[in-house]
Amino acid sequence: MRHPSVCFWLKPALTLAAVMSLHATPPPTNYDEARVPPYTLPEVLRLTDGKTVTEAATWRERRRPELLALFAEQVYGRTPVGRPAGMHWQTTAVDHAALGGRATRKEITVWVTPGTVGPHFRLLVYQPNNPPAPPAVFLGLNFNGNHTVHADPGIALPDSWVPNQEKAGVTDHRASAAQRGAETAKWQVETVVARGYATATIYCGDLCPDHPDGLARHIAAGFGGAPGTEERPADAWGAVGVWAWGLSRALDVLEEDPSLDARRVAVHGHSRLGKAALWAAAQDERFALVMSNESGCGGAALSKRVFGETVGDINRRFPHWFARNFRRFDENEAALPVDQHELLALMAPRPLYVASAEEDRWADPRGEFLAAQAAGTAYGLFGRKGVGDGGMPATGVPTGDAVRYHIRPGPHDITAYDWAQYLDFADRWLQPR
Repeated sequence: MRHPSVCFWLKPALTLAAVMSLHATPPPTNYDEARVPPYTLPEVLRLTDGKTVTEAATWRERRRPELLALFAEQVYGRTPVGRPAGMHWQTTAVDHAALGGRATRKEITVWVTPGTVGPHFRLLVYQPNNPPAPPAVFLGLNFNGNHTVHADPGIALPDSWVPNQEKAGVTDHRASAAQRGAETAKWQVETVVARGYATATIYCGDLCPDHPDGLARHIAAGFGGAPGTEERPADAWGAVGVWAWGLSRALDVLEEDPSLDARRVAVHGHSRLGKAALWAAAQDERFALVMSNESGCGGAALSKRVFGETVGDINRRFPHWFARNFRRFDENEAALPVDQHELLALMAPRPLYVASAEEDRWADPRGEFLAAQAAGTAYGLFGRKGVGDGGMPATGVPTGDAVRYHIRPGPHDITAYDWAQYLDFADRWLQPR
């Protein structure tokens, strides 16, 4: 089954070519391993001049920048700005008795330009009360608004565009109180806090609305103009790049909060937001640990396998997510100069967890495992072990070390089982320094 897509608008601003691309008839989806075409993966440790990387210094000084440049140019688009000079924030709500008194809830409004009337996003934080030391933090984006991650009535509703959800009474792209706690199971806020961690989240639509016209008015649109999905340069960033940028800006905020340990921030994401988490961590080595939950095509899954969702599929359905250059590889994955195992390698030597679901063939679980496995060569430069040289593990049997992988039963989702593995992984790798 294909992933359900978030609703988006089609407005006259889109070009005829873009509309035709959205409705182009895709090739049949391949779910047969026997039909995976022969492919050759680029070598993680092979420099563009043909030499092999044999030590960590060369990786950091030469190969890593090469790969970052290729992914920026050909896949995600270039990130045009870092932390804006005028960015500032204010804690706009605090509840020290949240979660039955076990936690403090903070809402931090972050403006990316001077003043308090310009572009902004809200960072929601839950942190345990009276911890023995500032806690590590799980940071991720959410799909439909901060108010969906927990039923806490004190969480502010977003004032930005949200996808319509008729069952929750959202029909005009405005958030509804009926959505409160709708994604509680996906976030496990109380479980995370009980284990001694803080959890922080941003609504992705505060950064860039998830529809083709969203790129014309994303949060950083004032820096270098705001071309639309089809009008932007071929190597300009898409929504995934904007979302990744927002995660780094949230880390800027966390770094100045003495009650949290910003040296121990785990960035995570599910599905398209897993793609953003991976790209954020690839660019920003301040993130201490990385988790990809069923991020699929353009995330953890190999593109060249042409299994499940393909590059052409994702670019036709979501033309605003990636750089327009990425479309050159629609039904042409063999020509890609990079593949997703190299994106995962950019996390080295930081701990990386990649997870799949048995019924989520659209995201290509085997392709996610093979990418995680191939990324291990970069970890070896730092004396760390990956998932090993064995075959794909059985369902429900996590495998690996600094790079870890599991596949669980069930469909495309993030579940209590996934969180249990992530928390155990964090317990090992995010101990106080």
